[in-house]
Amino acid sequence: MSVLLDTHVWVWWLTPGSPLSIAERSALDAKAERGELFLSAISLWEAQMLHAKRRLRLPLRFPDWLAQAADERMIRVVPLDTDVILALDALPESFHGDPADRLIVATARARKLPLATRDATIRKSRAVKLWKA
Repeated sequence: MSVLLDTHVWVWWLTPGSPLSIAERSALDAKAERGELFLSAISLWEAQMLHAKRRLRLPLRFPDWLAQAADERMIRVVPLDTDVILALDALPESFHGDPADRLIVATARARKLPLATRDATIRKSRAVKLWKA
């Protein structure tokens, strides 16, 4: 089954010293090999913002890392489109105020994909199906 990665899970999967377990990393590696990993386009922007604020340590220069991290042979980037915006519009007003998190959840809902996330607010919301390794 395919899965959408939250920004932090995507970054953790691709950087050394992450809090992901070996089982989680292995499951994501297997999904990448089968073409079952997806990423909301907003995650590209979030990674750039984290890098610009020096909150993202990378083993490569950011442009090189991003080119590899978003390689279509490994992960499919889901664009911001009409379906995502309609799913965003359908989220409860009380749901998470962070715009990027709202777009990530809306992307998962629009594409009917479970979301791999450790974000406590998203997990508690029950607004999206969660991925379990």
